Amino acid sequence: MRNYNILITNDDGIESPGLRAAVKAVIDIGNVTIVAPSHQQTGTGRGLTGDKLSCLKPIEYQINGREIPAYHCECSPALIVRHSLRTIFKENIPDLLVSGINYGENLGINITSSGTIGAALEGASSGIPGIAISKQTDIESHHRYTDQDWTASSFFLNRFAKSLLSKKIQSDVDVLKIDVPSDATLLTEFKITRLAKVSYYSKAIENPTIKSRIGDGKTIININGAELDPESDIYAFAIDRFVSVTPLSVDLTSRVQLSELQRLLCK
Repeated sequence: MRNYNILITNDDGIESPGLRAAVKAVIDIGNVTIVAPSHQQTGTGRGLTGDKLSCLKPIEYQINGREIPAYHCECSPALIVRHSLRTIFKENIPDLLVSGINYGENLGINITSSGTIGAALEGASSGIPGIAISKQTDIESHHRYTDQDWTASSFFLNRFAKSLLSKKIQSDVDVLKIDVPSDATLLTEFKITRLAKVSYYSKAIENPTIKSRIGDGKTIININGAELDPESDIYAFAIDRFVSVTPLSVDLTSRVQLSELQRLLCK
């Protein structure tokens, strides 16, 4: 059996229990290396932001009595992935990148703002198959570590990591986005879904004015089953209560006939 190399990162920070759960989920199927932001980086998307004077700092990290190579840096998830690929992985590219397990689901067109997704897409841009996995939590847990049962999320991460490592997946599948409902068990069904073309999260500001601050308002979740595509990630996750598995591509080109679009625009 091939000895796989697995890179694990997240956007919740090096101390996240979700990161630890991710390591435990795949530690027995490959050599794991951790690179994660020093602190919380939720909402950074694929932004390449951070302290330009910071570098990868080793940290003691043990799982089941085993010492795992682990590093952190004061920067966004995408930037730490990019930097690590140019430094510690410059001669030995990972076989798989895992981003998560994230506090809070990532669904619909909001996902481009997710640091969890951004890290996986950054790895995919270098040819590394990726998994971006998130567990449903209350919104208050998105920015702080709360006690969670990671059992189901770890189970599905292990399952799909083995699949990506052992099977030839279609060329346009660069990342599997996995969202696990809070009540999921090992017996919960999963469904391959498409990205819902609606927002899942939105911000409600009471009596908004030009003087309203960016941080004002309350984050709310929008779910309207009657308006959702039954094949979408939001529908499968929120209505059916399935584990949603959405294939993502780094190629953002619209799937249209380019010649037809050119003809239309040249009229």
